[in-house]
Amino acid sequence: MSEDRPTNPLIATKLHVPSARRNLVARPRLLASLEGASDARLVLVSAPAGFGKTTLVAAWLRGLADDGAAVAWVSLDERDDDPAPFWTYVLAALDAAVPGLGANVREQLEHTPTEAMLAMLVNELHGLDRDVVVVLDDFHVIDHPDIHEAVTHLVDHLPERVHVVLTSRADPPLPLARLRARGELVEIRAADLRFTADEAAAYLNDAMGLALAADDIATLDARTEGWIAALQLAALSMQGRDDVGSFIAGFAGDDRYIVDYLAGEVLHRQPEPVRRFLLHTSVLDRLHGSLCDAVTGASDGKTTLEALDRENLFVIPLDDRREWYRYHHLFADVLRARLHDEDPDAPSELHRRASAWFAAHDDPMNAVRHAAAAGDFDRAAELAELALPALRRNRQDAAIRAWEALIPESVVRVRPALAVAFVGAAMSTGAFDRAEERLRDIEQWLTLTPAAQAAAGMVVADDAQLRALPGAIEMYRAALALVGGDTAATVDHAQRVLAVAPDDDELGRAAAHALLGLAAWSEGDLERAFDEYTHGIAGMRRIGHIADILGMSIAMADIRVAQGRLRDAQRLYEQGLQLVAEHGAGPLRGSADMHVGLAEIFRERDDRDAAAAELQRAQELELFGTRQYPYRSRAVRAGLLLAEGDTEGCLALLEEAERLYDTDFSPAVRPIGARRARTHVLQGDLASARAWVRERNLSTDDELRYATEFEHITLTIIRIHERTNERELHEVSTMLDRLLAAAEAGGRGSSVIEILAVQALAFDARGDTSRALDALRRALELAEPEGYARVFDYLGPRLRTLRDAIATGSTPRRASQPGLVDPLSDRELDVLRLLRSDLSGPEIARELIVSLNTMRTHTKSIYTKLGVNNRREAVRRADELGL
Repeated sequence: MSEDRPTNPLIATKLHVPSARRNLVARPRLLASLEGASDARLVLVSAPAGFGKTTLVAAWLRGLADDGAAVAWVSLDERDDDPAPFWTYVLAALDAAVPGLGANVREQLEHTPTEAMLAMLVNELHGLDRDVVVVLDDFHVIDHPDIHEAVTHLVDHLPERVHVVLTSRADPPLPLARLRARGELVEIRAADLRFTADEAAAYLNDAMGLALAADDIATLDARTEGWIAALQLAALSMQGRDDVGSFIAGFAGDDRYIVDYLAGEVLHRQPEPVRRFLLHTSVLDRLHGSLCDAVTGASDGKTTLEALDRENLFVIPLDDRREWYRYHHLFADVLRARLHDEDPDAPSELHRRASAWFAAHDDPMNAVRHAAAAGDFDRAAELAELALPALRRNRQDAAIRAWEALIPESVVRVRPALAVAFVGAAMSTGAFDRAEERLRDIEQWLTLTPAAQAAAGMVVADDAQLRALPGAIEMYRAALALVGGDTAATVDHAQRVLAVAPDDDELGRAAAHALLGLAAWSEGDLERAFDEYTHGIAGMRRIGHIADILGMSIAMADIRVAQGRLRDAQRLYEQGLQLVAEHGAGPLRGSADMHVGLAEIFRERDDRDAAAAELQRAQELELFGTRQYPYRSRAVRAGLLLAEGDTEGCLALLEEAERLYDTDFSPAVRPIGARRARTHVLQGDLASARAWVRERNLSTDDELRYATEFEHITLTIIRIHERTNERELHEVSTMLDRLLAAAEAGGRGSSVIEILAVQALAFDARGDTSRALDALRRALELAEPEGYARVFDYLGPRLRTLRDAIATGSTPRRASQPGLVDPLSDRELDVLRLLRSDLSGPEIARELIVSLNTMRTHTKSIYTKLGVNNRREAVRRADELGL
């Protein structure tokens, strides 16, 4: 790090293990307690401020480092209470501890981490050949539930050689009881951390050289109850005093009064320049010589910090070069309170100077924060507005939202460019409340003449953002309409964007085309949707937004798949990956989705090895996935398990996919619930399938829409397998006719193939074998050119029988079952047919696409109905009965 320039956005000093303190008291009893951490997933050091939590952990880690362990340290603060910065620092710390570990993940971290990202991280940790300790110092500043959940997930899945250490002023909301019961938790608490009488004596007499009598030490220890910070303040206050005994007898009271009193004593004994330096720099979270000079107006910041460090005056070095420091948190709180009491007007000016320093050193985050702390909200707003383009480019919506909490609404209201950015940042996190109301307020500025705008107090820091404002307002309205399901309004507002956005606003215009594509796609107009996305990608190419191109390519490939054009979809994915390679900056957001898309196409063609290979590549890049990646990758993997006959594994993955379901504005045209219902049908679990129908309130009389087409096809599959009567089968056939006509009119080739196959089952169930074979032949003719093979997976073994009949030119017949009181079901007949073969039980299960347990259940039922005890007897009895 340079002498006077902080690293941005990462603050390197937050990753530094605190250096050994001068006059440190050895604490072997606590270090011995930490030796058990080698068997623990989590080490929790929990105690109030000033109990030496960080000092203890740092001392312990130095011993581990000598034994070859790697240490990843993060000093947390309130600004890390957001998943993006939190995990950015954790991954950076791991990379610093073990070069390369998590580095690729950190470099592209843009969104809230998912379980998929944590799985990738855990997999990397499993490959380590050394112990790694991850320390999250001051974890009490973290309140975000997503972080708590993710840390819990990480702790639960840590390999043996990796341990997490938390220092905190309060117990975190993690499953401590469970970890404690399993012997996976080591705890150090305030009662453990308090100085014993011997430790207090060692500190006061040996470390601080006070030569106190035993009675005085006992009095101090009793008054402070072994509280280290209070003892340290007392020691500093007593240095050079002649009336030590009187001083010791002179203070009492609760913790707050002890600290205030002792800190006051410490300050009172400092030379006036040092005292002034301490008070004025207390407004800073981190101290640097140049920064301190800017705040104090002096020129000796570096030497003063070094002197404070030598004197152990509650200054903690944050790097090995001792360029960056911070005050002990407790001491800083006292200093700030004292500064406010002595000079209430001073903090504002000091924060203002700090803001100017950070602005000059390209750190807008801290510049805005200090300007707001100074009460200079106009300056904070100006700095924020000027920083918006860079933050938007890097998708730092969380940072923009944090600024909204700092800057009063009255200030934002007269800055329309900043106000619309705050609306967009809120919407990006799913907060749509008051969005339209705020957009209307912003729009009022556009109705005024420039003179009227100036008279009304409108402020603009960036003219380019003001020119883009009309388009931005319409863009967010289009997005609101899409979320609300109003595609007509989405189209209206998106077209207005194209009408009002400046010609050079390529990003806004491209996004408008994408919204038009989404609206057309939602209505089932696939070709128009594809054309709009094509225009959008052209705009993104002109400004080099490769990640956005990948996102649009995913949508375009989905559209081609819906049209039954697998080859075109494959080309789009391959072109996306080629574009990333040509870009030359490594994987980008959406790279993982390209491989998942290819895996789905290979799975559909029954090329399972190729599909598995693409999923492996996707997993290696999973942090570079869109919001759709977690559910889509699981859905594709579930399809592979289904092809292997593992319906139970398929259902488990589909349940995960449903929990993570997020189409990211794309229409939810293939919901996971419908796929689960189809899998239940294959299992013979019609009760669960019926429950899904009731939950979705589906009927064969429903009005047809593209959005529910997949669900209605699923309904017909369930009805056919329910052995419905002729009237109900007629209703199913009528719905299939309607579905087929709609899909053909909309050019949805994939649906056409599937509907024809289901029609074959419906005709077969009604005894019309000829029409059943005709429908299936047409489906196979449409499927063959694009390589479709697994589209019939969910339709059961009877369809395979019909397909075999077409291949062999034979006529499929249902076996009669004379002599059986309890006839065999269709599924049991399929199992019986394969019992005659040389296939093993697991091979039969895979052939029928059922789990081994399900196959065994069917086999047991067959034996019972046939009155036999084994496979050989079952085959013999079937021959006797003509089955």
